[in-house]
Amino acid sequence: MTALYIILGAVALLLAVLVIRAVLCKAKVRPLRPEKENVSPEKSLEYARRLAKMIQCKTVSSDDGFDDTQFAKLRGVMEELFPLVHERLKKMTFGDDCWMYCLEGKDKGRNIMIMSHHDVVDATGEWEHEPFGGEIIDGKIWGRGTVDTKTPLFAEFSALEELLSEGFEPPCNLWIGSSHNEEIAGDGIPKALEYFEKNNISFELILDEGGAVIEAPMGGIVCKCAMMAIHEKGRFSAECSAKEGDSHTGLAANPETPVVRMSRFITDVNSKNLFIRKMYPEVKAMFEGLAPYSVFPMRLIFANLWLFAPLLKVIIPKINAQAASMIGTMCSFTAINGGSQEKECRAKASLRCVNDKDFEKDFDAFSKAAEKYGVEVKLAESGNEYHKPANFRLPQFGYVKDCIGEIFPNVGAAPFILPAGTDARHFSDICPCVVRFAPIDIDAQQYASVHSPNENISVKAVGNAVAFYKHFLKNYR
Repeated sequence: MTALYIILGAVALLLAVLVIRAVLCKAKVRPLRPEKENVSPEKSLEYARRLAKMIQCKTVSSDDGFDDTQFAKLRGVMEELFPLVHERLKKMTFGDDCWMYCLEGKDKGRNIMIMSHHDVVDATGEWEHEPFGGEIIDGKIWGRGTVDTKTPLFAEFSALEELLSEGFEPPCNLWIGSSHNEEIAGDGIPKALEYFEKNNISFELILDEGGAVIEAPMGGIVCKCAMMAIHEKGRFSAECSAKEGDSHTGLAANPETPVVRMSRFITDVNSKNLFIRKMYPEVKAMFEGLAPYSVFPMRLIFANLWLFAPLLKVIIPKINAQAASMIGTMCSFTAINGGSQEKECRAKASLRCVNDKDFEKDFDAFSKAAEKYGVEVKLAESGNEYHKPANFRLPQFGYVKDCIGEIFPNVGAAPFILPAGTDARHFSDICPCVVRFAPIDIDAQQYASVHSPNENISVKAVGNAVAFYKHFLKNYR
């Protein structure tokens, strides 16, 4: 009986600890407050009308080459809209049209950067409004680039233009970067990186696109959330080859053709858990960041990852595909060719990893699975890259969160791992805190419109984005 009491006491104590941690996690973060009017409706509309001039520049990047016609038009628009920026900042151009503006600060040994690219993908599909018209209809500005990412770029320049008119002098060197070929993973920002490395220029904080203020990222979250990407998944490409054996496939009783063996290999990879699954520090930080804004059963789990992490690791892939991509390497086969009459079947696999050391083990498991089916695999000779995550424990990251709380008091905030890629990833070796967050408040349709028809953003969101960057620049120390 004594043993039973001890067990019951231990269970009661455990439950008490779990509940207390769930309660305290909410007490440790800023409370949600009513939505704030940072900019008057009239001023937001004025911003949107100015932004429209940038949207009307069809700056589509292409692998086929660089046509400067529309990019030159945009440069003219930028000079027209932001004369003080162009008068007072030093501008450098890398490659065909990658911009780097620099405003010297009081301490010339320190640097921060805000970024947003000015190229866009083409506007295919059926659109309700002219994709490069910049029309303002129903409280929204429509057009390619309104979300990805001319609104953040416009907001950065607008904030600085207004601050300069007020006599602003930054505490350290302030850079604004914008590439012309981010959408095609081009050479603009890499060339700028070469300049920074050659001149021993490093950064305390870099703020680029990647996350945004979005609707609740998963069920059980009670508010909108500002999602701040602190890591991007590494990108690797594998080339797979299955060749014909010594036997004649037409005479073999059970022909194991290259196509059959490749198909079995692909099926094996897609149906089995070949790769390491972990609750990486960045993922734990995401759940802990979301915990205060979760309904109680979820909050109990998210606030006690020391106990529930193994459970989450199992159930996450079954309930949320995007969250599942953050706990390990994901593989997708992107091409296959070779028919039954050919002597070789070839396939390409795209592997996206969270951790480079774990990826070495994952690729070993991938190779052993291929070996079972007589498939040879090797990493592609180019295009493979991995960039280390940001240090989200630095005060710079906390500062970004504080700015979010000031401009968007009604939303939660949490870090996450970005499955896609941004220009900022190139700077992870010269900046310990690269944060991918654009201060745009977008709904589910607007989020889905990125690289799709009917891209648009609310007029109010444009004003809030300007207010965010103005607060961010004015108060950075």
